Amino acid sequence: MPDQDRIEGAAKNMGGKIKEAAGKVTGDEKLKAEGRADQVEGKVQNAVGGLKDTIRDKS
Repeated sequence: MPDQDRIEGAAKNMGGKIKEAAGKVTGDEKLKAEGRADQVEGKVQNAVGGLKDTIRDKS
């Protein structure tokens, strides 16, 4: 079972992509920036979850 951080990170990354796309369509630079920030945050959270999985698997 994957770590909860990986699941939440992937969801946050996907939401950020949607936000960024919506910002592009509407021309809203703030929304695009928020989407990119959410993607970075999601990728970091996913990486942390991956590390937790690796540590748990080695224990």
